[in-house]
Amino acid sequence: MSKKIACVITNLFEDSEYLEPSRAFMEAGHEVVSIEKEKGKEVTGKNGKVTTKVDAGIDEVNAGDFDALFIPGGFSPDQLRADDRFVDFAKAFMDAKKPVFAICHGPQLLITAKALEGRTATGYQSIRVDMEYAGVNFKDEAAVVCGNQLVTSRTPEDIPAFNREALKLLQ
Repeated sequence: MSKKIACVITNLFEDSEYLEPSRAFMEAGHEVVSIEKEKGKEVTGKNGKVTTKVDAGIDEVNAGDFDALFIPGGFSPDQLRADDRFVDFAKAFMDAKKPVFAICHGPQLLITAKALEGRTATGYQSIRVDMEYAGVNFKDEAAVVCGNQLVTSRTPEDIPAFNREALKLLQ
């Protein structure tokens, strides 16, 4: 069954961490909706290789309208977590126990949402201590699945494992 996936993203996202999972989700028949501050804006990855047009503004969406949340890494999550609207949006998925997929620096948004305490997860090495302070049981593994909800990965090299586990949760 096709799922509707919210993807929170802004400039300086990690190109491959957005592009490859999005492609995998769409090839599996799911819909990926990119969400930023304003609809129609173009956002560019930090490597300048990927540009995408934003499908919806954060004020136009409701977590209840989506089946899952996808948070690509790069500098995007750190910027988004400064905006309470994105923090509240991410927290709503965690509270509703909907699937959440966060790679590399993606868990930063979930740390700010105070949604990781007691969970098992991974992320980019530089945010490991932040995650541990947030109450995460940190695992240095390619893809960590917590319960039937959270999939986290560390780096672009982990994308195949990340995609595999995320797609399993979407079945």
